[in-house]
Amino acid sequence: MQPSQTAPSAATADLARIARHPGVQRFPGAALILFQQKHFLTPDECAALIGRIDARRRPSTIADANGDSLFRTSETCDLDHGDPFVADIDARIAGWLGIDPAHGEPIQGQRYAAGQEFKPHTDYFEPNGPDYARYCSVAGNRTWTAMIYLNEPAQGGATRFTSIGKTIRPQTGKMLAWSNRRADGSLNPDSIHHGMKVRGGTKYVITKWYRERPWSD
Repeated sequence: MQPSQTAPSAATADLARIARHPGVQRFPGAALILFQQKHFLTPDECAALIGRIDARRRPSTIADANGDSLFRTSETCDLDHGDPFVADIDARIAGWLGIDPAHGEPIQGQRYAAGQEFKPHTDYFEPNGPDYARYCSVAGNRTWTAMIYLNEPAQGGATRFTSIGKTIRPQTGKMLAWSNRRADGSLNPDSIHHGMKVRGGTKYVITKWYRERPWSD
């Protein structure tokens, strides 16, 4: 059965639902289930999120430390899911994907100043990694990622899916959404992507991850 014909579980997106959204684009290759939707958020909504990120940002971290102190040099903000504005956006993302919102992590914001990047990585946690039990013992691994660009830096800052050779440049309000799994449910290494170095200005995004089981703080 083709992935688009498979009935979605609570933890995975409804591909047929996504395909019905006006203006949605799907990457044509079979290696990665990847969508983009322009103007998911308005410029005013993006500006409001940027203000929240700037107010609470802290240095970003990684799971399974690899000894490279420059692997992820951005800053991160855990957005307040008790904030009605953030909660509304959270609900809209889940509705767009057709995923049960109970499986979602709280939305994170990321800020990349000039010179900062996140080197090629996958969003799922490696089952043999030292931090797997810490991050996945309760809610399981990550199934889907939704990322929204909040602005357009002066130069650089594209997202490159290195395995499939797809580079996407930031556009204010544009959402990318991809599955971290293959159609058979196995982890998909072709979801590897690079938050490329910002060469000028500052880049802001928000990211929403979904898990195999309902999320618990």
